Amino acid sequence: MLQDFSHTTAVLTGAGSGFGLECARIGASLGMNLVLVDVQQDALDRAAADMVAAGAQVLARRVDVSNAEQMQALASEVQQRFGAPHFVFNNAGVGSGGLIWENSVSDWEWVLGVNLWGVIHGVRLFTPMMLAAAQADPTYRGHIVNTASMAGLLTPPNMGIYNVSKHAVVSLTETLYQDLKLVSDQVSASVLCPYFVPTGISQSHRNRPARLAHEQPTQSQLIGQAMSDKAVGAGKTTAAEVAAMVFQAMRTDQFYIYSHPKALGNARLRFDAIVAGTNPADPFAERPEIGQGLKAALRAG
Repeated sequence: MLQDFSHTTAVLTGAGSGFGLECARIGASLGMNLVLVDVQQDALDRAAADMVAAGAQVLARRVDVSNAEQMQALASEVQQRFGAPHFVFNNAGVGSGGLIWENSVSDWEWVLGVNLWGVIHGVRLFTPMMLAAAQADPTYRGHIVNTASMAGLLTPPNMGIYNVSKHAVVSLTETLYQDLKLVSDQVSASVLCPYFVPTGISQSHRNRPARLAHEQPTQSQLIGQAMSDKAVGAGKTTAAEVAAMVFQAMRTDQFYIYSHPKALGNARLRFDAIVAGTNPADPFAERPEIGQGLKAALRAG
């Protein structure tokens, strides 16, 4: 059980906003060394300045987490500066909507690159460092937190790429947890499955790569963006509250972290249908007006 976070090192991707930033703030307050990673330079600079002002030792790097070479360089620099990290928050993520057949190859590459490959690189590069540290020091404790989503347990329509990427992160992290238990009692993992929480993710297009600038959004993507903005903006649970849940989960080795446990009712319906072999349940059963509105908007075009 983890209790003392002081003088430990945490790597946080997506550290410029949302959960990454709030976890960094908690880390700074607990006396942790912080490796802040983001693709948006101005947000990263602000986060780094805030953490230094709070007294933390900070290494801040602009990194595209989907890029294997950039992530390898980051891992090497972390090793040189702080040694093996104790905590890794594979948190960087982007949102994307639209009917699943309307997404371009570039859309798929961008979203899967950040949401899935970013996590793959974080796990692939930092886990061996953490296990080596554990083998060398019986007092070492490490924990990896991968940010998925309730969309990793559900299949809401008109946001297919996002669903696929987050389902993969849930599966990856469940497997990581089991694999770690085979080889070490000193390193563990958790998966974060937030629902609608006000973060920067609904405005992910601000960091959309320049190579995609020529692609105009489809009607379904515009509708999905508007619905996402409304749902995320109306969220009552804050990113700071979710970050506190993450640290509590690490303390107690809790694997699944839910911002909105009530949303699990929809997950139960989904898994009941899977076990029973029945067709997928209506995702809007509890809020039929949303489903009717989405259907009407999509058919209007």
